[in-house]
Amino acid sequence: MLFQSINKNYHEFCIDRDEKLCINCKVCVRQCSYDAHYWDEAREKVEHDNTKCIGCHRCEALCPTAALNIRNKPSDFRTNNLWRPVFLQNIYKQADTGGVLLAGMGSPVDIPVYWDRILLDASQVTNPSIDPLREPMELKTFLGAKPKKVNITTGANGKPELKTKLTPQIELDVPIMFAAMSFGAINFNLHRAMARAATATGTAYNTGEGGLHKSLYKYGKNTIVQVASGRFGVHRDYLKAGVGIEIKVGQGAKPGIGGHLPGEKINDKVSETRMVPIGSDAISPAPHHDIYSIEDLLQLIYALKEASEYKAPVSVKIAAVHNVAAIASGIARAGADIITVDGMRGGTGAAPAMIRDNVGIPLELALAQVDQRLRDEGIRNNVSIVAAGGIRCSGDVIKAIALGADAVYIGTATLIAVGCTICGRCYTGKCPWGIATNDPKLSKRQNPDIAAKKLTNLINAWGHEIEEMLGGMGLNSIESLRGNRDKLRGVGLSDTELDILGIKHAGR
Repeated sequence: MLFQSINKNYHEFCIDRDEKLCINCKVCVRQCSYDAHYWDEAREKVEHDNTKCIGCHRCEALCPTAALNIRNKPSDFRTNNLWRPVFLQNIYKQADTGGVLLAGMGSPVDIPVYWDRILLDASQVTNPSIDPLREPMELKTFLGAKPKKVNITTGANGKPELKTKLTPQIELDVPIMFAAMSFGAINFNLHRAMARAATATGTAYNTGEGGLHKSLYKYGKNTIVQVASGRFGVHRDYLKAGVGIEIKVGQGAKPGIGGHLPGEKINDKVSETRMVPIGSDAISPAPHHDIYSIEDLLQLIYALKEASEYKAPVSVKIAAVHNVAAIASGIARAGADIITVDGMRGGTGAAPAMIRDNVGIPLELALAQVDQRLRDEGIRNNVSIVAAGGIRCSGDVIKAIALGADAVYIGTATLIAVGCTICGRCYTGKCPWGIATNDPKLSKRQNPDIAAKKLTNLINAWGHEIEEMLGGMGLNSIESLRGNRDKLRGVGLSDTELDILGIKHAGR
């Protein structure tokens, strides 16, 4: 007797094709990079294979007659609160393959999203609101260490002069940056689009751990270069190319482990930039092999400052984990100018599903604790804090700043703006939207001009919304909101959660 995999018919999605509307134009066949649609020569019509559908919705979006509908498969397992369908399907897969389950994007687990449980204050009678259309509103943000006080003297011309020497700062017109997504994990078209959008909006984008292609050095004033454990693409010119340098110690989607870019994604441009052979796997070890203590981290921080001739602030990126506040304190004392806290909902091109969904803590709790710890120790001015991992809208941005962030990174939102539907198959290298792929045919689906425009629109739109919310609170600058938790109230949160977040319950 022949047996087929029990998992074969437990696929996630179904393709509904309206035969009355379908004109057999084969657009879906050409657009599906997973071959879920195909031309049936015998029947002379387009057919589909539900088992291959990943739910990217590209065929549905591009169908000229709107004949397609992608939906979740209605068939389900017997209800069991312990053995939910996802666990059964995972076990079936691993019994067939014997491999680690991979996943892309951020964790979808049902853990409270605290942004949705936090509400903003608004001005009414005694503290009038401000109309950003008629009055100036300041969103400019400076990232880097700040002096505890400034000394001003009178110059020879009788005008005041700043006597205190300031450390290098990253100047942002809006406190939103494009998060680290490496060249290779996403393709060159998207890297170029982010660079151009960051320049157009006066913000910054992060190269990720894959280096910076030489043709993008001209965007250096809006580029943060990253140094990760694999040191891919790291050299003297690279370190001098950006306005800031980030040491990646951890990532919210996969704390405690390294990275792996498959050889299939290493084409000639990626090879040249990462300084690895074409077609070879690029593996980042879990730890930096020169960092085993805060003292080791201090040495690397100052080595990078020296390499940049002390012209670029150095950031350290850590995952939101238990005791993150104490870790951040050590990083601040080691001489970092910026600390990036990446929550467990942060995206990734590839991570073991069990680590993505079970390791780390939500950004909101980590951010509040880091800010409070640094304030309690009197060293908050020594560093700026950047929040990352699950920022979905301008409302999340402004709440993050009120919890203590100076600015935020957006990664998944960046990709959604250019078409991503979070299908979670980034690790396959067959992204139907031409984002997480270096396949020449698929990469062409991302036009860098159009992508740059969409990203510019997104930042501008969020900036306008932030101004409106600030004005509604009676504030005319983002600086006045930073760490101002009295502007926040919680709904449906326990006393412990409110205490960690440092906010009151709504009604108080």
